[in-house]
Amino acid sequence: MSKPSTSINQLQVAEARWFAVYTGFKREKLVRQRLQTRGIESYLPLQRTTRYYTRKIRHVDLPLISCYVFVKIVRQEYVPVLEDPDVLYFVKQRSDLIAIPEREIDILKAVTGEQIEVEVTPIAGSPIPGEEVEIIKGRLFGLKGMLIEQQNNRRVVIELEQLGLALRLQLPVDYIRPTGNRKKVPASSSRLERGGFLDRLGR
Repeated sequence: MSKPSTSINQLQVAEARWFAVYTGFKREKLVRQRLQTRGIESYLPLQRTTRYYTRKIRHVDLPLISCYVFVKIVRQEYVPVLEDPDVLYFVKQRSDLIAIPEREIDILKAVTGEQIEVEVTPIAGSPIPGEEVEIIKGRLFGLKGMLIEQQNNRRVVIELEQLGLALRLQLPVDYIRPTGNRKKVPASSSRLERGGFLDRLGR
């Protein structure tokens, strides 16, 4: 008789780790505010968007990933997070509660800090064809991704493997340079070079 499978839980007693929680629709900012009030470290990546009205232009900060808030917690803070009325559940991989690497949170912070156009999509199961490029300017200096052409726009795809998300960045031409590699890369594999970017952050 086969043994029943055991779910993985990467919560630690002493070491705080990053996890994602799923919130009610348009409740991300409220969740972050309440969690921070309770002393729970939380992060909500925001992207500035311009709205045009008849008589005015308005700039608003919207969540980069809808209904996601990130929390850095130890085991004893798990239940207090779930006690928030607008936290629906912890985001899991199947039934496993897997911590998000600090480097992926750092990438989200760097991307939102650049104030550039970002599109977030699930990582597809098919290969991403394109030319490998390196970002040579700004907060994302040192990251590598795949350059793809979309309707005459130059976009760089960077994958956050643990989150299962791909960031499609529209960058100026002088922000990137080719590495000389052009091939099809399975989307399940990481396209990030950890060196330059993470070394600058002291990781």
